[in-house]
Amino acid sequence: MILTLKKLTLPELSQVLPGRNTEMRVTDKHFVTGEPIKAPFQAHLAEACFGMGCFWGVERRFWQQKGVVSTAVGYSAGITPNPTYDEVCSGLTAHNEVVRVIYDPSIVSYAQLLQIFWTSHNPTQGMSQGNDVGTQYRSGIYTFNEAQYEAAIASQLHYQAQLDLAGYKKITTEIKPIDVFYYAEDYHQQYLAKDPLGYCGLRGLGVEY
Repeated sequence: MILTLKKLTLPELSQVLPGRNTEMRVTDKHFVTGEPIKAPFQAHLAEACFGMGCFWGVERRFWQQKGVVSTAVGYSAGITPNPTYDEVCSGLTAHNEVVRVIYDPSIVSYAQLLQIFWTSHNPTQGMSQGNDVGTQYRSGIYTFNEAQYEAAIASQLHYQAQLDLAGYKKITTEIKPIDVFYYAEDYHQQYLAKDPLGYCGLRGLGVEY
């Protein structure tokens, strides 16, 4: 079946699924914090977006951080408009599983979020994370402005030096400006708060930042 293939390369444009014009309907209330998960957000807040493998554990890692007001899981860095989870898992949308993080910069900085990103997963695995295999599990930083982009590149260079000293491979993380964030299905939002015993494959390399 096409929707169960484990793709290791991004699809050609001719292979991409068509998607739809209808946006995913989600509950606009964070299950943990009670804050909205959809814009508009309060003016003093900032946003970030990361791909680190299965988005269930990634989202929990960030909502647990002091200064993070809200989080949402979804799909980005692909082509298919308004994709479903099954379509993303097929490898024929080019999307990554990502978490959008809404945070208060007066409490937690973007640099601190980047440190969490690098040390909480394996950024050297290419199109996989742990035992999860597929293009939707790739490591990625998706930036909202030039300052974030420059900070992300600098952080990659810094962490690569740390990984070199520890004998690890080269980082495969993609870093690029965010295009569109599509919300994942409602049941994926804050999944591990709703099911604390659910799957979480999030693992770092144990290399300090």
